[in-house]
Amino acid sequence: MRLPILATTLCLAAPALADVDSALDRHILPGFDAFAERAAVLAETAAADCRPKAVGPAYQAAFDAWMPVADLRLGPSETGALSIAFWPDPRGFTQRTLTRFIAEEDLIARDPEGYADVSIAARGFFALEMLIHDPAFAEYAPGSYTCDLVTAIAADLHNQAKALEASWEGEFAATLRSAGAAGNATFLTEDEALRALYTQILSSLDFTAQKRLGLPLGTFDRPRPALAEARRSGRSVRNVVLAAEAAHGLATALADWPTPTTDAALETVQTAAARIEAPAFQDVTDPQARLRAEVLQQAVNSLREAIEQEIGARYGITPGFNSQDGD
Repeated sequence: MRLPILATTLCLAAPALADVDSALDRHILPGFDAFAERAAVLAETAAADCRPKAVGPAYQAAFDAWMPVADLRLGPSETGALSIAFWPDPRGFTQRTLTRFIAEEDLIARDPEGYADVSIAARGFFALEMLIHDPAFAEYAPGSYTCDLVTAIAADLHNQAKALEASWEGEFAATLRSAGAAGNATFLTEDEALRALYTQILSSLDFTAQKRLGLPLGTFDRPRPALAEARRSGRSVRNVVLAAEAAHGLATALADWPTPTTDAALETVQTAAARIEAPAFQDVTDPQARLRAEVLQQAVNSLREAIEQEIGARYGITPGFNSQDGD
């Protein structure tokens, strides 16, 4: 489906396709390749030993590999990413679905290939996280139903990683590279391909500020640390940093010039994150800890502003560009 043409004028300082090529070759395609490799290790580990202590390190490594491409919502990732990382989940669909599977011993847990047909709430990283990190689920033995469920989810995650890698490296990368060419009905101009990737950067930073940080922060009177992303596996702060690094990596791949302001803004994010003591924002009920999380949130927003001013503006995309609706 053709992406909408955004309502600002793009005056390119350099050929757009060269920058799209750079984004694909330096950031996106290596990211999906690394994720597929780590997901394979996770699936192999779970098949050999499903217990949390065995699966946990491979889970963390696979999640680390996912984060550089986690916030892309373009092409194959527009829907494919949802079942890899179903979050936020404020209504607890993942917990409810897994609880039902275990209570009923649904046979789907013994059908890794068929597992692709289950609800996205019971697939991917957050389903696996709940089983291996939540005390309500994690006390299971080898050969148990939950053990089979862990193995099936890990295998399904690997299958999804392979599918995304193949789709990006095949047809969709070619579609981006051929923007403006005859027969390309997705990107009618080179500008559209560049803008589509640029939108992913701003959307990711918005999601990090508003959801990864905004949800656990809640309000001063009602902080909500239980809503933090990947809190059970202690990844909440780490995911903020990795997402910011991913946005920076994609942004600087689109630019063929030095970006000192953007680079400094990323360093500020990293420094602010290093000052946070609780890895899952579980201490935001304390005013000083909350302040540190708010400083991190401000740093993420400042990174967006730096990218807008140092990269977007040079492409004629004005600061204040809305990554959600193109205004």
